[in-house]
Amino acid sequence: MVARAPRKRMYRTMQGRMVDIEKLRTANESVQAVGNMNVNARGDVLGPGGTIVNTKENVIKKYYEQPKGMVSDTPRSKPMPAPKAEPVKTVQKMTPIAAKPAPKKVIAPQPPKVESKPAPKVESTPIQRTEKKGIDAALDGLE
Repeated sequence: MVARAPRKRMYRTMQGRMVDIEKLRTANESVQAVGNMNVNARGDVLGPGGTIVNTKENVIKKYYEQPKGMVSDTPRSKPMPAPKAEPVKTVQKMTPIAAKPAPKKVIAPQPPKVESKPAPKVESTPIQRTEKKGIDAALDGLE
C-alpha cells in the first residue's frame, strides 16, 4: 500500500478563488496579532518595537509546570491575618406607628361658563380659474 501525501487545506472563496490557509498562516507568523494581548500570530509574547520577549513554547511550559489547584512548596513572606469576627448585633422590634388620616381632597374652583355666539357667515367668492398652459392644456381633453 502506498502512503498518500498530506492533504493541503484549500478553501474556495465566494468569488471562486482557491486559498491555501496553511500557507497564509506560515507567511504571517511574525505579524503582530490584532488585540490587546501583545502577541504575534504564532503566539509569542512581544515587547516594545515588536521584539519577541517570550516564545510560545516557554509560555506553554510555564503554564504546565504548576497545575491549577496544586499548593506551592514555598511559604508566603507574611502570613495572612485571621479574619476578625464582628460582634453580633441585636435587632430591636419595631413598634407600630399610628396611621395618619388620609388627606382631604380639595376641589379646585371651576371657571364660569361663557356662552359662545355662532360665527357670522362669510359669503364665498367663486375661485377664478386661470387658463391652462403647456402640457396641462394638452392633457386636458385626454382621459
